[in-house]
Amino acid sequence: MHKKIILLFIIMVTVIITGLKSKSESNYQIFTPMTYSYSDDNNECILFILDYSQSMNEKINGISKKDILKYAFYKISNQIPQNEKLGLRVYGHKRGFLITQACKASENLVNITTNSCNEITNVIEKLKPSGMTPITYSLKQAVQKDFVNCNGLKHIILITDGGENCDESPCEYAIKLVKERSDIKIDVIAVDLKNKNDLSQLECTAFVTNGKIYNANSIDDIEFNIIKAINFDKEVEGKIIPR
Repeated sequence: MHKKIILLFIIMVTVIITGLKSKSESNYQIFTPMTYSYSDDNNECILFILDYSQSMNEKINGISKKDILKYAFYKISNQIPQNEKLGLRVYGHKRGFLITQACKASENLVNITTNSCNEITNVIEKLKPSGMTPITYSLKQAVQKDFVNCNGLKHIILITDGGENCDESPCEYAIKLVKERSDIKIDVIAVDLKNKNDLSQLECTAFVTNGKIYNANSIDDIEFNIIKAINFDKEVEGKIIPR
């Protein structure tokens, strides 16, 4: 009789443990840094939008902002994995005879593809700042044209030393954009930007698209922040993720 009671107790405990385990496994999966893999890495498309307006000729500690940008890209060219899908759009690189022309001086110079970092660096070498700052127009062109063949996250890294001076505020555009799209993120690297209103507009542009804004005042700042912006979503920690 005593043995039967012990056996019955063991069976009941086993049933309870099995039920709890089954319930846990149906709701959660446990991942660790060694077992978790970010499966969407190769689906992310990254587009640099670079400011080549007149103000990029100004100097920080004796070096022009355009040269600071150029040297920063030289330094990162060997750090970014070749399988990253990168592209380049610039604005302000053409003056135009009319303001309307200058405010549409935005051009895709490198299509988004893998193994493109060296090409981007070579293109930057030849650019000269000369025009206006059509940020919003550039964002619109990027969304409508540059990401056409991209699936997954569309990631814009905007590097600028000033705010919009042609179109509507980039913040207002970003607010409209996120109401229609959830696959576009905008990070901003602000180069020696001191105008509070411009900075506020760019902060809004980043935050409403779930992006970040970074301040940069040197080659190392730009290099560090570009790498950080690219790798931010790929930093993985062990976690329990609900199914």
